[in-house]
Amino acid sequence: MTRHFQREVVRLKDRLLADAGRVERQLRDSVRAIEELDGELARQVIENDVEVDLAEVELEEECLKILALYQPVATDLRFLVAVLKINNDLERIGDLAVNIAERADYLSGQAPVFVDFDFDHMASVVIGMVRDSLDSLVNLDPHLARRVCATDMRVDEMNREVFRLVVDSIRSHPDQAERLIPYMMVARHLERIADHATNIAEDVIYMIEGDIVRHRLRTEGAAARGCAEAQ
Repeated sequence: MTRHFQREVVRLKDRLLADAGRVERQLRDSVRAIEELDGELARQVIENDVEVDLAEVELEEECLKILALYQPVATDLRFLVAVLKINNDLERIGDLAVNIAERADYLSGQAPVFVDFDFDHMASVVIGMVRDSLDSLVNLDPHLARRVCATDMRVDEMNREVFRLVVDSIRSHPDQAERLIPYMMVARHLERIADHATNIAEDVIYMIEGDIVRHRLRTEGAAARGCAEAQ
């Protein structure tokens, strides 16, 4: 490909990373709003979602323009296809951060309830997955991408733990059910964000190796978890 195309690719990577940084800030702020029951911060996250949506549209248009101008093939084509898919995953992560912020906004106006779970730690693991999946793209690192896929099982277990804690709390305090269920939803949203990070990592593996691992890695992970639980 021409030198012009390579410059466009570098610019596209920079823009994708900038968009990822914006989404990461949204996610961090939404979780902090939950931890601190900060309704004002939650509403800022909700208002800022329009920037994430606009960035997704602009990046998609940029990819389509490059496809039309340069008509890339092989690895270059797989890269642009991966960016298009990753761009969509980032926008969905932004939407899920808004969902978390909406739960925080609701809870900020309610009497507090106690859920013995570190949502900040779960969010840190999930944010790390998102960051590593993007790093694997920039550095063309399939090994890092596979580590992201493996981490998804940890987040699944965290989600199940929150579910158990909330169910137990509702049984003990049924009058608090309306304020406890949003915490279950927050864990579910974080788990879905981890799924999107895994999607990104799987797309990176495809881009580098030409190997579609999407269903195979998840099946292997589920089988490994089943064996561990049986022992």
